[in-house]
Amino acid sequence: MDIDGQQDGTLAITRNDGAERYEIRLDGELVGLADYFDDGEVRAFPHTEVDPALRGHGLAGKLVGHALRDTRAAGLKVDPVCPYVAAFIRRHPEYRDLLA
Repeated sequence: MDIDGQQDGTLAITRNDGAERYEIRLDGELVGLADYFDDGEVRAFPHTEVDPALRGHGLAGKLVGHALRDTRAAGLKVDPVCPYVAAFIRRHPEYRDLLA
């Protein structure tokens, strides 16, 4: 990934079921998260955040895109409570079918 003009580190995105969130890590360090909770067949996303020092590098988009693909694979619908997740779905119509 390019951070401030330098190739920097390895990104990993995982679902942490114990904490009910998706996490994005750069070189093993937690740099962002998207909280979720499941309510029946719907996965709600109330909050997304990325380290302020790393904003503007597309990390939130990578994180949310991964979370939505994982939610689709689980056969769940999405309640985009978080304004960022709602805006992401508006900008990416391929995820609109997930809306509850």
